[in-house]
Amino acid sequence: MNLKEKIKAEALRLGFALVGFTDLKPPRTIGFYRNWLKSECHATMGYLALSSAVEKRANPAQILPQARTILTLGMRYPRPEDAPAGGDYSLTGKVAAYAWGDDYHLILPARMAPLVTSIEGILARKVNRKMFTDTGPLLERDLAQRSGLGWIGKNTCLIEPSSGSYYLLAELLLDEEIDPDSPFKPDHCGNCRRCIDACPTGCILPDRTIDSRRCISYLTIENKSEIEPKLRPMMGNWVFGCDVCQQVCPWNVRFAQSGHERAFAPRQGVPRPSLSIELSLSPQEFNHKFKNSPIQRTRRRGYLRNIAVALGNSQNPEAVPALATCLENESEPLVRAHAAWALGSIKTHSAKQVLNKTRKQEPEEIVCQEIENALSLF
Repeated sequence: MNLKEKIKAEALRLGFALVGFTDLKPPRTIGFYRNWLKSECHATMGYLALSSAVEKRANPAQILPQARTILTLGMRYPRPEDAPAGGDYSLTGKVAAYAWGDDYHLILPARMAPLVTSIEGILARKVNRKMFTDTGPLLERDLAQRSGLGWIGKNTCLIEPSSGSYYLLAELLLDEEIDPDSPFKPDHCGNCRRCIDACPTGCILPDRTIDSRRCISYLTIENKSEIEPKLRPMMGNWVFGCDVCQQVCPWNVRFAQSGHERAFAPRQGVPRPSLSIELSLSPQEFNHKFKNSPIQRTRRRGYLRNIAVALGNSQNPEAVPALATCLENESEPLVRAHAAWALGSIKTHSAKQVLNKTRKQEPEEIVCQEIENALSLF
């Protein structure tokens, strides 16, 4: 085997299902990225618009001047359809499939490290390298397409034609010249627009970008403040991320495989959490349950905010006791505010009683406003 074949074989052995090589030329989609930023579709993720980061995305060679090759990798995570049945709960939420197990920010670098060691063994020298997985100034899907791994679908996901899009991507910049793979040129989306039509909030744009300000994944994870009231009903029972645009994709419906990296296997109670139980998680319980989980990213107050919205969207009277306890006892104003909204969405007599009771004792303006808004709905 030549160098490229040896590296690919080792990457596959370490659990990567997709492996490709490309050069450090500027990505073809950088113009779309700049326009996306100008449209403020990155919402509050200001780090994406930093001039230094934009320039590195436009010219990956700035990241590591010694680099000559980019090795692109993909690791499979579970299909949403493979979620184990939820517990005997009347009210359940949904967590995006990539977040059922351990955090990929921990798993993928841990697999790339021995890959680097193997490459150094093959080359008989130390290599200058940098590794990334959703953490650096790279247009990952552009690089993956250029490496021959698939095409970028209308839902913005990289789609591999024989196995779909349930992949987490990573990159390894190397100081060794390796022949690039041929780019994946076909666009197999055709006239299909199932992802666009199925998106609950209509966040998928015609130029294959996402308006983060409306995206459920952004709203439930990256957004650290209140969720815009008009968007809350569209979120359904998603409490961390969203899989809708991938679930309806014909390439996943027909070809996505059930096999996945074991580290991403579902933790107990994560894929379909009990909303009433989750709303009562203490800080210690949250940290224990979600240690080394992607869900830590939203922090407890963000997660419980999402839980409260999902309970409100259920419009189930059984949710009132948990929401009442939250509104009366929760320490985080952000969570209490969304619990008030949820009670207003359920509109039972007991929900109104709770809102009237807490209105008299609530010290935070953000919560008081949500209580008043909720009471106006009765």
